[in-house]
Amino acid sequence: MKFKAWHKTSLIEYPGKLSTVLFVGGCNFRCPFCYNASLVLEPDDTPDLPGDTVLDYLAGHRSLYQAAVVTGGEPTLHEGLPDFLEAVKSLGLLAGLETNGSRPALLGRLLRERLVDFVAMDLKGALEPRAYRKAAGLGPELAAAAVEAVRESLGHLAAARPGESPERGTARSGPEVELRCTVVPSLHRETGLRKLAAELAAAGFPRLVLQQFRPERSLDPALRPERPYSVEELERFRYVIGRLGLECQLRGL
Repeated sequence: MKFKAWHKTSLIEYPGKLSTVLFVGGCNFRCPFCYNASLVLEPDDTPDLPGDTVLDYLAGHRSLYQAAVVTGGEPTLHEGLPDFLEAVKSLGLLAGLETNGSRPALLGRLLRERLVDFVAMDLKGALEPRAYRKAAGLGPELAAAAVEAVRESLGHLAAARPGESPERGTARSGPEVELRCTVVPSLHRETGLRKLAAELAAAGFPRLVLQQFRPERSLDPALRPERPYSVEELERFRYVIGRLGLECQLRGL
């Protein structure tokens, strides 16, 4: 597996753990607010970093880290992902993944084979084709397919969450799950966020993270002058989501 960027040390990508973070190139979404535009639009302009180089480094410095997180771009587009995550775990490290949820078959495999200990899924808004057309930059047919894929991925995550197994009295382990949504005033309104939160709560997920929009590096230049939501407006969203029974965290304020 090959990467395009590497943040050797992070305190935020894997909750509560000191991690190293790997970025892949390429993505099947074109979210206008994406702040890694070069990885999405021009991945070939950045030299490759071989996965073996990363693994050799981690093997020699494993006492420094608790986890490795793969992000992007979209990691699940890379067929070498399972092997890389397996190698990470063989070093005694926790493995994290950040994904848009568009490849449920591969995500399901990673969960079944216990190759991920933490999964962060970026949701683009209400789970409706119209919302994904705008927030993921997709045409009508691709947006509809993306929503179905994301729903399937959420189903895999719901089934893999820690909890009580069908065998009475036994505990079921599973990965930590974080569901995120970056909120952009021109793309996200309270109605859509309410729909998203209600669906997640009904599926049994406990929380949703709302991330502040950073306009200055947006993939779509038309969004760069846009004013992000104020703290007061985000607090209003948190209150509304909380009323639906879902804990809401704010990030990037």
